[in-house]
Amino acid sequence: MHPSLDARGHLGITHRDSQPVYLPPEHPTGPNIVVVLFDDLGFADLGCYGAEVRTPRLDGLAEKGHRYNNFHTTTLCSPSRACLLTGRNHHSVGMRMLSNVDSGWPSGRGRITRRAALLSEVLHEAGYNTFAVGKWHVAPMRETSPAGPFDEWPLGRGFNQFYGFMNGATDHFYPELVRDNHSVPPPATPEDGYHLTADLIDRSIGYIADHIAHAPSSPFFLYLPLGAAHAPHHAPAEFMEAVRGRYDQGWGVIRRQRYERQLAMGVIPPGTELPPSNPDVPPWDSLRPDEQRVAARLQEAYAAFVEHTDQQLGRLVDFLERSGRLDDTVVIVTSDNGAAMEGGRLGALSRIRFFNDIEEDFDRVLGALGEVGGPRADSHYATGWAQASNTPLRWYKYHTHGGGIRDPLIIYRRDRLAKPGGILDQFHHIVDLAPTIYELAGIEPPAEYRGIPQMPMHGKSLAYTFEDPASPTVRRVQYFEMFGNRGLWADGWKAVTRHFSGTEYDDREWELYHLDDDFSEARNLASAHPEKLRTLTDQWWRQAGRYDVLPLDDRSVELFRAPPPPGSPLLRRRFDYFPPMSHVEPSTAPPFGSAEAYRIEAVLSGAKRGVIVAYGNSASGFVLYADAGALHYEYNSAGDVTRSALAFPDQNEDPLAVALEYEKTPEGAAVVQLQAGSELGGPVTVERPLAFLALAGMGIGSNSLSPVSAAYQAPFAFTGRIERLRVTIHRAGDAPELLDD
Repeated sequence: MHPSLDARGHLGITHRDSQPVYLPPEHPTGPNIVVVLFDDLGFADLGCYGAEVRTPRLDGLAEKGHRYNNFHTTTLCSPSRACLLTGRNHHSVGMRMLSNVDSGWPSGRGRITRRAALLSEVLHEAGYNTFAVGKWHVAPMRETSPAGPFDEWPLGRGFNQFYGFMNGATDHFYPELVRDNHSVPPPATPEDGYHLTADLIDRSIGYIADHIAHAPSSPFFLYLPLGAAHAPHHAPAEFMEAVRGRYDQGWGVIRRQRYERQLAMGVIPPGTELPPSNPDVPPWDSLRPDEQRVAARLQEAYAAFVEHTDQQLGRLVDFLERSGRLDDTVVIVTSDNGAAMEGGRLGALSRIRFFNDIEEDFDRVLGALGEVGGPRADSHYATGWAQASNTPLRWYKYHTHGGGIRDPLIIYRRDRLAKPGGILDQFHHIVDLAPTIYELAGIEPPAEYRGIPQMPMHGKSLAYTFEDPASPTVRRVQYFEMFGNRGLWADGWKAVTRHFSGTEYDDREWELYHLDDDFSEARNLASAHPEKLRTLTDQWWRQAGRYDVLPLDDRSVELFRAPPPPGSPLLRRRFDYFPPMSHVEPSTAPPFGSAEAYRIEAVLSGAKRGVIVAYGNSASGFVLYADAGALHYEYNSAGDVTRSALAFPDQNEDPLAVALEYEKTPEGAAVVQLQAGSELGGPVTVERPLAFLALAGMGIGSNSLSPVSAAYQAPFAFTGRIERLRVTIHRAGDAPELLDD
């Protein structure tokens, strides 16, 4: 409007002979959007999908909303999040698997390309207030240090505020928390009644309350990706008590009961078969009574976790109701993949054993049953419970059969859905949620965002089902791929493989199902309809080329152990720390697990008591601390603890130099030696060092999260001053001098 502004105003020499013009504020007219994303929740894990798990608040949303029984995801967390936030297929945007690794392929960079703007970015520019609360896990984990870079963090991708955690999972009693762009300690302890899910709901309510108070005319977008129900399964004691004994009858009975409820409720079509048990699930009656006791208790922790989450989500819905915002809010609830099978035959008390290929110690688990669900447990249920979670579907997370990719979906929009309480059967995929939200918000996805041309949307809005629940699906085809497991749905038919890592990608792996008549993939029609199978497999290869799926890559845990990409902090040889400083995520901490040898040196002054460095948590890791005039060391190898101590010099040196040297032996053990001033301790042997050392990160000067050692009470902050702490890493092929800079 410059220089004349418009017909009602003009610019003169001074304000006295000028007429100002004020533009009315522009507010988007779309509804508030709340997206709740569960983690590792199976198709049958909610009451409204047939479970005995008590989820009255989510069931209430389903009774007034729409449930979908033909909704699909990618079978893994980071890829599903990438699809949800962009509306594009995960390979195309660079997230073929987890954001923890860069596979070297364009499809596997572990970050979302800028050619696919996130929902948060587009809604933010349209005038929405945007909050992310919970699990992020779509930024390269090597970029999650306190120094960034922060480009792929939530605030770098369109969110105004963030509170949650960056990695794939966290302890719900001692979470590794981030607020906006910096780490923060948990606001309370388990002894105070702290639990992460309640904290996330408190933060969500707080963000919305601030928005209502200060920007009531504009809508908000709350992205709430929960830590629940990913392992470790943590729940308050009263919720554990409420489920006690519920699973004593075993997974076979529970699976059958869920199946029968699903039929009665209409969650699955009449005539749906319950397939035979997956071959890796033992019959319940083949377990010894003590094995049954362990397996049942681990499942109790999972059910209690889900029930507590339902209660907390109810608090959020109640707040929306009380604040007058529920009438104009769309609530979407789903999961990122099917139930997970990492717990093994009987379940696990320590997930770190899975990542190190260590069989669980049954006697140890049996002796620690009282800890399950609580702050010192890191538990995961048995494979049989994962199968029950996915009832009536086959296989699990990682797989492209129904158990890995078919998930619950609840959409609630008060008085604006044609069939409240209805169960809808249109095929849809998680890439369809972003187009749905754009349609509800009245926003056209941009062809160009901040100067970068955007790839086309791959998803299609499912908003048509709100007014016409009986209409046929608008989707015609969708591919699936994860770790070489492949699948393709087209017009009610599905071709699918269950690939075995390290084997050839053989055409004989393909199975064929007519899902319109076989909801649970119980009848393989590959031999009866070879032409149809060939048509679908050929179509899969065309889809793979179109959406950047190739090359096929069946590595999973191996990629975590592969050499890190250029620029990774894990390639550094020396790390210098000057406390006080922020908590360090495991992906940006020194690579203690993979190192052939390392040396930790610290200079201590003043009163010498407390944690010097703690890496990991109560499940695994190591700690170096000072107490009672001595230097102490503990190495926790998934429950097997090695200890060493060395008295400080009598002359009371100040400052005092202390050190720890660690070196692996050709036999696969490791030798550790402590040093304090001129005193040198005797070597101790760690019989089983862990290549994947811990699922939690590192604290310097305190153990602010789950205590690595039972010898002290966290945080056990260092009482004096740590002048400097240096870590020097020695890798295979390095020069032999460990201290060479």
